Amino acid sequence: MASAPSKLYADDVSHVVVLLDTNPFFWSSSSLSFSHFLSHVLAFLNAILTLNQLNQVVVIATGYNSCNYIFDSTTNLNRNFENGRMPVMSSSLLHKLEEFLIKDEQLSKEEPEGRINSSLLSGSLSMALCYIQRVFRSGSLHPHPRILCLQGSPDGPEQYVAIMNAIFSAQRSMVPIDSCYIGTQNSAFLQQASYITGGVHHKPQNLDGLFQYLMTIFATDLHSRSFLHLPKPVGVDFRASCFCHKNTIDMGYICSVCLSIFCKQHKKCSTCGSVFGQSQSEAASASDKKRKTPET
Repeated sequence: MASAPSKLYADDVSHVVVLLDTNPFFWSSSSLSFSHFLSHVLAFLNAILTLNQLNQVVVIATGYNSCNYIFDSTTNLNRNFENGRMPVMSSSLLHKLEEFLIKDEQLSKEEPEGRINSSLLSGSLSMALCYIQRVFRSGSLHPHPRILCLQGSPDGPEQYVAIMNAIFSAQRSMVPIDSCYIGTQNSAFLQQASYITGGVHHKPQNLDGLFQYLMTIFATDLHSRSFLHLPKPVGVDFRASCFCHKNTIDMGYICSVCLSIFCKQHKKCSTCGSVFGQSQSEAASASDKKRKTPET
């Protein structure tokens, strides 16, 4: 695969893949309504497309049980303005978003109770990276890609492995992951994603001014960021989730073969099947028992 910089239009042209959190469990308890959130996002997407005529935008809806593409400016956007708006983009995006929400709600009814109300972030990240790789291999000129996660749902520890794999894949492809978290508690997954890939992570304090946050922080292209003072990562949460109970832990046990993480000591790795050696206490106890056993 040819390197991405050799196929760029220019440094100030962007291809933004936006991951839109549509989890109904989060929005039902959020101080910011989903309709107001969507109005901020639509205005932001319009601004991205008007900043440069070569800019491109892709929107992926991240639901509770599924994720899907709901807008792609390269295929279904006719850039005709009416009173400063792009009616084609708004109508197309809203129509597909409505269809997606109906399907995702139907899937949510089939889920068992007790699951954490997290969005399928691992799936939308994988879809975004697959789309970007397809752009890389298309052979034509393309803007510099980056991913923007607009997330509010809590982290799902069961998605830890898949999300970390996506983060390292983005790092290897030199694709920054920006993240704007609008939930009550910060997201450890998104903090790590932005830190590892060289993106920007921010948690707005005033959600009524969400559009201003999006424009001043996340609308800037990668070239312009070297001239601006954007938010720096402070106190990134690098805690991992154990593979056995999917809980976030501070200390744990790691398999030396596959690097799986466990919150308790096990005799055998549940991931790769490797048998762990005896601990010092177990070895000492076995040795004492052997000495005390009379020979026959």
